[in-house]
Amino acid sequence: MSDFSVTTLTMHRRFSSTPDRVFEAFLNPNLLVKWFMTREFSNKVVKNEPYVGGTWEIVDHRDGVDYRAIGHYLEIDRPRRLVLTFQMPQFSESTDTITVELQSVEDGCEMTFTQEIVVPHEANWTPEDVAKALAEYHSGSEHGWNLMFLGLKEIVEG
Repeated sequence: MSDFSVTTLTMHRRFSSTPDRVFEAFLNPNLLVKWFMTREFSNKVVKNEPYVGGTWEIVDHRDGVDYRAIGHYLEIDRPRRLVLTFQMPQFSESTDTITVELQSVEDGCEMTFTQEIVVPHEANWTPEDVAKALAEYHSGSEHGWNLMFLGLKEIVEG
């Protein structure tokens, strides 16, 4: 059995906004602080170098705990496609890959969000343990992104 498995989370959203504005919300630190992770009041650090090979970092402080997310940009094709890595070192050394694709539609744009979630295995896991972990990582990530995309919607449609 391998040391990890991967589950793919794909989500679709429509925004009454241009692809440029949504794309900008993923790269501009002044916008990113308002929706990525949680909200502006709890995001204490937002650093961004929006170029291929550049890094990003957000530290969100909730309930006395800092949650740090980091990554780097793999592809930036403004305003159609963004590929970046996503890692939360306090929870795992694994690195996920996120792809955001934007397409103009009649009343705004449609976003297809895909996260390749790497799930590290613990020693002696059974196939059932792996399946359970994959389901938990998938649903937990989906829940988190659903909340973040509500904030993103406010930013790009406001």
